[in-house]
Amino acid sequence: MTLPASIEGVGAACAHVLLTPDPVSKLMTARAVARNWRLGRLAHRFDVAMPDRPARPEKPELLPPNQMPKRGKIGSERARIAMLHALAHIEFVAIDLAFDLIGRFGAEFPPEFTEEWMRVGADEAMHFALLDRRLRQLGSSYGALPAHDGLWQAASETAHDALARLAIVPMVLEARALDITPATIERFEGAGDEVSARMLRRIMTDEIRHVAAGTTWFGHATKRLGVNPANHYQILVKRHFRGALKPPFNDSARRQAGLTREFYTPLAL
Repeated sequence: MTLPASIEGVGAACAHVLLTPDPVSKLMTARAVARNWRLGRLAHRFDVAMPDRPARPEKPELLPPNQMPKRGKIGSERARIAMLHALAHIEFVAIDLAFDLIGRFGAEFPPEFTEEWMRVGADEAMHFALLDRRLRQLGSSYGALPAHDGLWQAASETAHDALARLAIVPMVLEARALDITPATIERFEGAGDEVSARMLRRIMTDEIRHVAAGTTWFGHATKRLGVNPANHYQILVKRHFRGALKPPFNDSARRQAGLTREFYTPLAL
């Protein structure tokens, strides 16, 4: 079916998500855009430029990573709230990362790319909603504590190159979440907070699929270019990632996502 030219394009819809500052409005917009794509209400058209930076709410205050206050041990409720707030901020930024990926690079890929990353964007919105709801149950909310903007620095660094974005965001940053989340879940369980632990287990299951999406489309693009996926990944990480890949790695979860040791072991410190 050919859609009329007047129908909104995917690019414009994605830009709308990025330019919505209010957290609740952003997650509702993200869900609506993903639903409209699924129902065939958006054209596979990318004629709107993505903003250099998403719109942000007044709160949380964004600090440099080295100025963030220490969270302390998760045994205290205050520390658990701080951890959940940090995770909520990651998921809030991840909404923008998913829709920026579609709007910025979707024209370089078949519609199945947009399909998959729309699902990822909807997942990130759901994750943010879960974490914000848990914060409210504990007497806090998103924006009550400061946060840092390191995730969007990775987006800015890779704004020119789809392969670099896939390598750094899902295949480094989200893969790192697979490494550290099991220990975080154990700490919440040790503090008797099974509600939060159960929520993090659910989120981690989704994050394996997100890393798999990155690995799959990275493989698709490197095959098209005729380059070795693991070697090219290592080149891009050395070029664009400012941190270091540090063990221990959750090899099992990474393997489920198609991110095998040949990709990251040569980069490990």
